[in-house]
Amino acid sequence: MLPIDPHADLGRRAWVPCPACRDDRDCADCLDGRNCGEHWRYLIGNTGSRLHLQCPGCTHLWDHETHFGAGGTRPC
Repeated sequence: MLPIDPHADLGRRAWVPCPACRDDRDCADCLDGRNCGEHWRYLIGNTGSRLHLQCPGCTHLWDHETHFGAGGTRPC
C-alpha cells in the first residue's frame, strides 16, 4: 500500500470513482451523481484537463482525463 502523497490536501478533493477499489459502487449518493462525504479522492494536481488523483482508502494513484477546459481534446 502506497503512502498518501505529500501534496494531498483535504481542501482539494474530487469525486471520481477509484478504478482500483471502486468503493463507491454501492453508494446511493454516488450512483445519483451527488458528492457524498465518503467517496472523495485527493486532487493532487492537474495538467490541463487531466486530473492527478489519489484514493484515501486504498491509496491508488491515477490520472483522470476530464475532456474539460484548457488542454483537453474533445471526444468524437
